[in-house]
Amino acid sequence: MATDPICGMSVDPRPESLQLARDNRTYYFCSESCRLTFAEPEHERKRLVRRLVVAWPLSIVVLVLTYVPTVALAPFVAAVAAAVVQFYPGSIFYRGGYDALRNRVANMDLLIMVGTTTAFFYSVAALALPGRLPAAYYFDASALIVTLILTGNYLEHLTRARAGSALRRLNEILPTHAAVVRDGVEVSIPVGEVEVGAVVRVRPGGRFPTDGVVRSGRTSSDESLLTGESLPVAKAPGDRVIAGAINGEGLVEVETSRVGADTFVAQVGQLLTASEMSRVPLKRTADRISAVFVPFVLALAVSVALAWYFLGGSGPTVALLVFVTVAITACPCAFGIATPAAIIVGTGRAAESGILFRGEDAIERAARVDVVLTDKTGTLTTATPELAEVVAAAGVRRDAVLSLAAGLELGSEHTLGRAVREGAAREGIVPARVEAIRTDPGRGVRGHRGGRNVAVLRGEAARAEGADLSSLSEAMLAAEEAGESWSVVLDGPTVVGLLGFRAPLAVGAREAVAELGRMEVEVGMVTGDRPAAARKVAGELGIVRVYAETAPSEKVARVEEYRAAGHKVAFVGDGINDAAALAAADVGIAIGTGTDVAREAGQVLLVRPDVRGVPLALGIARRTVRRVRGNLLWAVGYNAVLLPVAAGALVPWFGLSMFNVLPMVGALAMGLSSTTVVLNSLTLRWTRIGSEPRPPRAPIPARASA
Repeated sequence: MATDPICGMSVDPRPESLQLARDNRTYYFCSESCRLTFAEPEHERKRLVRRLVVAWPLSIVVLVLTYVPTVALAPFVAAVAAAVVQFYPGSIFYRGGYDALRNRVANMDLLIMVGTTTAFFYSVAALALPGRLPAAYYFDASALIVTLILTGNYLEHLTRARAGSALRRLNEILPTHAAVVRDGVEVSIPVGEVEVGAVVRVRPGGRFPTDGVVRSGRTSSDESLLTGESLPVAKAPGDRVIAGAINGEGLVEVETSRVGADTFVAQVGQLLTASEMSRVPLKRTADRISAVFVPFVLALAVSVALAWYFLGGSGPTVALLVFVTVAITACPCAFGIATPAAIIVGTGRAAESGILFRGEDAIERAARVDVVLTDKTGTLTTATPELAEVVAAAGVRRDAVLSLAAGLELGSEHTLGRAVREGAAREGIVPARVEAIRTDPGRGVRGHRGGRNVAVLRGEAARAEGADLSSLSEAMLAAEEAGESWSVVLDGPTVVGLLGFRAPLAVGAREAVAELGRMEVEVGMVTGDRPAAARKVAGELGIVRVYAETAPSEKVARVEEYRAAGHKVAFVGDGINDAAALAAADVGIAIGTGTDVAREAGQVLLVRPDVRGVPLALGIARRTVRRVRGNLLWAVGYNAVLLPVAAGALVPWFGLSMFNVLPMVGALAMGLSSTTVVLNSLTLRWTRIGSEPRPPRAPIPARASA
């Protein structure tokens, strides 16, 4: 069974069913009203306003004529006014009821149609056949029920529009046209016609129409709506830009790399849409309830009405009102939208913070996580090392060592080479002039200076070549104990100095680990790096469990070890070597700067390279699932309390006269019930996400290697 994305009712996805294709996905609906609400929400809202403009004044007229009759023909005037309400504003329910019967489903419109039609036509019959039926008219009930329910629908439209603001804003940010440069001439064409490899010109203040790479010009890019990054990001030739971001102060030309549905913003929209329709296990429970709820309510209404008539001796008038009250008070929509309402708001809030949930049950999985295992490099530390220290051999000046090393690394694109150049630049040291520079892959760089061979060699390569490292052995040992990697600088056959490198902690790593601790989530580091380097970083972050020199297959084994102990495990990583562990975990959390393989393997994608997104993602997931449970509890409680009241449970205290107002009260309560569910979900947008208590966990596996 499919689920109506508007009311949440179960729908049989048959070819003749009401359906709509959007973004390569087919949606099914229980009624034309739900289809229009999904396809054209603003148009449907305006249509509701037009109906309410008619319904409210006429309903007030009917109410006045019923209880304050001012003319002899008051019942007939009330009948005419009620008929207009019943068949113009109320026609939406007839069409929805017809669609339900045609598609062999039972929806809310069917209950409303049956209840209001019964009250209206009974009143017409009593008016047309005086003496044969009691002179009891319920035009006020039928008119007010229609009006109140339409009012509830309108309020739900407003709250639903606010709830889905993240996806709507994403759809609105892309420009409609792009300035494409062809043979030096700028041509404005629709964004949909831009091809990969085209060059587009983006002026200051404009939005980038596609993903691409800056080819000329320098600027900054405001990506806050897309990635949650609050500050503009500097862009220079070679840097990537994303569609929808706002260009800053510079005129730039961009070569397009992804267009249309392949752009980042389009993929975010697809993930949001998929998440909104996700069928978490709690949703399946709600689906089963809503599928049988309407037939149950109709059967209950008939049974209770007959019981009051035959056993309670209430007469046909009260029996009619009992039937109408039970049918109108029930609200299966509250069950149907309990999950999607919270999911829409939760995923929208996450997306605005640069967090994307992928997969139908990613949110519920993330909400249950109690152990986070994380890679080190590129996750807890930056992927780019920095020069930590320069140690000169006896009789050699430190600045001469750094100058020679910077001269050798002048043309290197290796991360260690860039770290050396940046270190020299910080200290104002001019790189030495070195000739015939060549890269020795995996070992270092070599060149000639003053007729001698010079080189910067990685530690193991220097040892393998038999370099005399004894003069710097203490410095090497200290670097290794500090978790640093090292290289040596050679001038001829002589080792003249040592360069120590370290990967600095990633921005927000300390805060992320601390927040996970407050959330009572165990954190462990699983890395392929050396034990000393792993322990150094873990000590700075307060991580106790460290698994070092771990191969990709061993990372999977660590994940399985925790899962076998009864934990729900999230793995955080960014590289190809993390992909298997990301897939094996209950929740794989991929860092946005990572490889495509890692990102495809994760159920949660952090768009920004900020590990603080991990506790935020888990916190949003927990709050969202809590809202889902709260919504379902409300739906169950509402129907469990008010259906017995509608059936007459309070008659012993208030008498049968209470049925004169119960239909209207039931309509008001029903109309507000769905709105309450959406409003409860909407509070997710303003709730601060922080630590939350967790239930007792299974013991942590004792075995650890570091």
